[in-house]
Amino acid sequence: MSPRFFIVRAQERLARLAGRFARGERGATAVEFALVAGPFLLLVFGIIELGLVLLVSLTLENAIIDVGRTIRTGQVQSASGTAASFKTAVCAKMSWLGSNCNSALSIDVRTYADYASSNASNSNTTVPTTMSWNPGTAGSIVLIRAYYSWPLITPLLPTGLQNANGKRIIYAATAFSNEPYSQ
Repeated sequence: MSPRFFIVRAQERLARLAGRFARGERGATAVEFALVAGPFLLLVFGIIELGLVLLVSLTLENAIIDVGRTIRTGQVQSASGTAASFKTAVCAKMSWLGSNCNSALSIDVRTYADYASSNASNSNTTVPTTMSWNPGTAGSIVLIRAYYSWPLITPLLPTGLQNANGKRIIYAATAFSNEPYSQ
């Protein structure tokens, strides 16, 4: 046998092997999953984290409205309530968040002469450096603003949601006129 015979035979074998490899689909699903899994999981965790941000936002809003009722009815003023006790009451309404609520929550309570001068649509991208505690008296117009720092975990999601220090500042506000309670 000539050496040419072995070369031709090797080429034929190589062609058959290449044909089988091209037709074979074993492992194709694993490769496709590997290509799609990363973006898919990022999307799933991003949706979960976005849902958590919305849940914290709604919880904060409801807590401010519920606990703000104690200012509106004069219970805080008659009991000489403090900003710390008000903050603790808000955190109690948000108990599912755990023990870091007091450190992550900032509350600002101010009174105004009329609704037009109260600016409830204050910037919610940063927490103001000075917080005020003035629950007012009967008939006062009160604005309560709450800022909660929520850490973001999902990569790429923070670029559109984070405000400061890699956290999302969740903002809630409520304005009302105190009821005419006896002082």
